[in-house]
Amino acid sequence: MTVPLVDLRNVTVIAGGRTLLSEVTLSVSPGEAVRLSGPNGGGKTTLLRLLSGEVAPVRGERIYGLGGGFQRSAVQARRTLSIVGPDAEAFYLTRDWEQTVRDVLLAGFHGETLNLWEADAPALKRLDEVVTLTNLSALLHRDFRTLSHGQRRRTLLARALMPAPELLLLDEFTDGLSGKARAELGQLLKDIHATGTALVLATHRPDEAPQVDWRTVYVQGGHVSDTPPISRKKTGSSSTVSKVSPARSGTLIRLTNAEVYRNGHHALGPVTWAWESGQHWLVTGENGSGKSTLARLIAGEFHPARGGSIERPYLKRDLLSQRRRSIGLVSAEVGIRQRSSLSGREWLGRDVIASAFQGTEGFTEEVTQAQWGQVDELAARLELTELLERGTETLSQGQLRRLLLARAAVHHPTLLILDEGLDFVDAYSRELFLNLLPELIHAGTHLLVIAHRQNDALAGLTHHLHLENGRIQGQSTLL
Repeated sequence: MTVPLVDLRNVTVIAGGRTLLSEVTLSVSPGEAVRLSGPNGGGKTTLLRLLSGEVAPVRGERIYGLGGGFQRSAVQARRTLSIVGPDAEAFYLTRDWEQTVRDVLLAGFHGETLNLWEADAPALKRLDEVVTLTNLSALLHRDFRTLSHGQRRRTLLARALMPAPELLLLDEFTDGLSGKARAELGQLLKDIHATGTALVLATHRPDEAPQVDWRTVYVQGGHVSDTPPISRKKTGSSSTVSKVSPARSGTLIRLTNAEVYRNGHHALGPVTWAWESGQHWLVTGENGSGKSTLARLIAGEFHPARGGSIERPYLKRDLLSQRRRSIGLVSAEVGIRQRSSLSGREWLGRDVIASAFQGTEGFTEEVTQAQWGQVDELAARLELTELLERGTETLSQGQLRRLLLARAAVHHPTLLILDEGLDFVDAYSRELFLNLLPELIHAGTHLLVIAHRQNDALAGLTHHLHLENGRIQGQSTLL
């Protein structure tokens, strides 16, 4: 009889006074591939954290069969199993000290988050093997904080492979990856699985999963089933970007020989480019091409190096406060910064949305009754009302991203920048947000969408900018 790597028996998980998983029974066998499907907030990420040992059950049994033995303790699991996903990225992105890719991988060899030990011969041998396997040699000495989304995902996959695990846990693994990166890493996962390593993948995009023999498990409302739940009906509305006469004329953004360096790494430029009124841009490029750096430069999070410039003629005064009030930005980095409060009090879903009015992060200045009314109205339209009183630390990635989308739209910004903004969001919630866009466009909002997928590149965008190695390789009219 095959011993399961992890065996859950009637397990319940409670956190923050909320039941996140209820009476879950599930086993993962050696060499198996399990795909978790379900809506945002259904419990997929919590289930991955339960499997990895990050959270403990309050009722039921969790038994590990790692190494062929039986253990109820999660100690060994915590040493050998790690989740490849956005939460792991967030830890390294929020540190104030440099962690190179090499440091991150060597930490993974010992089951640690930080590299605390001098690397010995076995660690260095395994490092060479994993770096070759994952094609990371060019990034080995880069500061993790300067990596693109796809580069970070590749690094965390390599970190998870360092202790030679029997089971890989993947959370929305393909989000943020270019088509080329998805193909490369998908083949890598297929090859790893062929060696006998089990996979558990939580995803909203089953068509992007590696081509292996998946067993699909549905997770919804904290319950697990082999039977698919009844799908929510589509709204039936159109999300095409409308071509309307702009409410203003002239240039919105002008870049002249702009270059950006991040911790000594050349990330963008030189770039000379203009965003004119009435234009809605699609920005494409491989991971590491400079797309997110461009978005953050426009939003004022980065500044051009000496000799280059950025102008925002649509603003009467180009101050940070004015930029933040007039720009809606959705990105992985914004999500990390909005996870917790800077004020010392609990940071709620309604605070996340309301922080848009003053362009703050982690705290809100005085919010008027009318503005709270706008928050409530938009939350109702996007079916977010139940999240308004939830602490952000208790939310799934998908739930937080839905709040960030609402935050980016609630103040009717002049510029709305979606940097892979629809990642982590289930299909129904994605459609609810997209149905807002024609209304925003008619009110004067201009869109810039960074996307790797055809279905995330909204119909009706007017212009296309393509980046390679931090430089513009082409721009064209789409309409």
